[in-house]
Formats: sequence, structure tokens, C-alpha cells
Amino acid sequence: MNIWYENIFHCNTIKKPRRPSFFKCCPDESIMSKIVEAILHANGDGHWVGDGFPVRTLFGYQGDARLLSPFLLFDYAGPHTFAPNSGAPRGVGQHPHRGFETVTIVYDGEVSHEDSSGGGGTIGAGDVQWMTAAGGILHEEFHSPGFSKTGGPFRMVQLWVNLPAKDKMTLAKYQAITNDDIPFVPFNGGRARVIAGKFQGVEGPATTFTPINMWDVRLDADTTVTFSLPEGHTSLIAVLSGRVTIAGQDACEAEIVRFSREGTSATIHADGDAVVLVLTGKPIDEPVVGYGPFVMNSETEIRQAIEDFNSGRFNQAAKQ
Repeated sequence: MNIWYENIFHCNTIKKPRRPSFFKCCPDESIMSKIVEAILHANGDGHWVGDGFPVRTLFGYQGDARLLSPFLLFDYAGPHTFAPNSGAPRGVGQHPHRGFETVTIVYDGEVSHEDSSGGGGTIGAGDVQWMTAAGGILHEEFHSPGFSKTGGPFRMVQLWVNLPAKDKMTLAKYQAITNDDIPFVPFNGGRARVIAGKFQGVEGPATTFTPINMWDVRLDADTTVTFSLPEGHTSLIAVLSGRVTIAGQDACEAEIVRFSREGTSATIHADGDAVVLVLTGKPIDEPVVGYGPFVMNSETEIRQAIEDFNSGRFNQAAKQ
């Protein structure tokens, strides 16, 4: 398989907020709340990645990637119910990545992964796969043999996280984070699993190249919660199920609320039981040049990635 110059970007749609405003529900009125700047959602009904992942792309890196830095892409797979399968496992075969990280969070179903760094295994509900492609990795993802046999509900998120220029050509690595590894923090109105960063002083297990918070949050029906979010960070709340209200604006399943970087809090009301993924990250102030599975800082680096892949020297160029 060779990589050729072909546009395979996914665009995101921005729904402008109806009424941006400051929140006034923080205990400390001196704390400025972040403003809702946009609500992101998929174009159309989505697409399939291979034959195993029915995906809605809620944002991608085509366009002004600075607004979402360090995050590059957010794919929401499912919810979908698969019938039992006695044939070859559904999924996507071997393909390359360079210059960033992929983070896969499974909510329902099981995915088996194998990559050229020696990483791999099967992740199920609650587990996280944090793969650093960096200087180059080849990997494949399929439904696990057990899930293929039984079928059932399937739902997962895959997020692409950019790497700073100095780390883009480091060696690839893999973090297998099980549900048991992720600390669980209850709070008034819900509970959070801390995958990366800190929540109420509790630190998540994932190691990151730049400061990132990633909280998998369950909200009880008819509750209002204020989250403390870092000043200067890109801040996103992805609604995975249910409906929430933020600053008088509704966000439903498969929509992402993007906040201003200014401010240190955001308040969310759950209209019913809801699952949201809270993401914050320190922006990387560098050019973003992407071509499908490669995200670098210049067109020259993209051409080099394609040449390395096509010539079989893909991961050999990584810095030891």
C-alpha cells in the first residue's frame, strides 16, 4: 500500500452560539467564567472507517486548527449495535500515523489493537488506549474475537492530540490504561473518571507531552455543576449522551461546546442523565500542516513522511 497525494480531510461544522455571556454562578464572583464561542457537530450522518467503526467526525484539523490546539480531530463512533459475526473481525487494517497521538476511549464493545512499536492488546468498556505515533507507527484496529462472536452495543471516542515540533519525531510508544487504572472522583451532582491531568486534586494515569486534562464525566439529571478550567487552555465539553444547557444554550449528543481560552470556570446543567467528556489543553503555538494520517509543521515534512512510508523507512527516521 502506497500513500498518494489525495485530500482525505474531514471538515467540521460550527454552530454559532445564540447568546454568549459570562456565567454568574461561581462561588467566587472574582472568578471569570469562560464564554461559549461555538458548538461543533458533524457534517451529515457520518461515515465508516473500515467496516467496524461508524463514525461522526465532530471536528478535524482542516481550517483554523489554532482554535482547537492541541486537539486535532474528534471521532465519535456509534452508538451502534453489531450483530454476531462468525467471519473475519470487523475493523480497519494496517495504516500509518506520524506527528501526533491518538486516544481511544471505549464505552461499549471491545477493540483489539496491534502496532509496529510492539504495543497492543484488547480494550473494553472503560479502558483507554493512548498511542503516541510521533516519528511513525503502523497499526490496525479490529473488533475483538469475543465481541465479534457475541455482537452487541458499540460506542467509542477517538481523539487526535498534536505534538510540539520537538517531539514529533521521537520514538512511538503505547499506553494501555485499564478502567481499574483510572481514578474515580464523586462530586455533588455526578462523578468523574480522571484519564489525564487533575480533577479536584486527583491525578490521572496518562502521561502527556503538553498540559492536558481529560475527564470522563457522568452527570445526574437536573443538576448544575461548575468545573474549574485552566486559564489560557483550549477548553471543550463533548456531549456523548443526553442533553445539557450551558449559558442558555442547548448541546445534545454528538455536539461539542468550545469555550474561550480566557476565564477559569464553566457551568453546565444536565437536563437529564448525561455523559460528557471534558477536555482542556495548553495550545501549541506552531504551524499545523496535515495530510490524512500525517500532521507536521511544514509541507516539506509531510512530503518526507509520505516518502518514508512508501519506501519502507517509516519508523526508522524517528529520533532514538
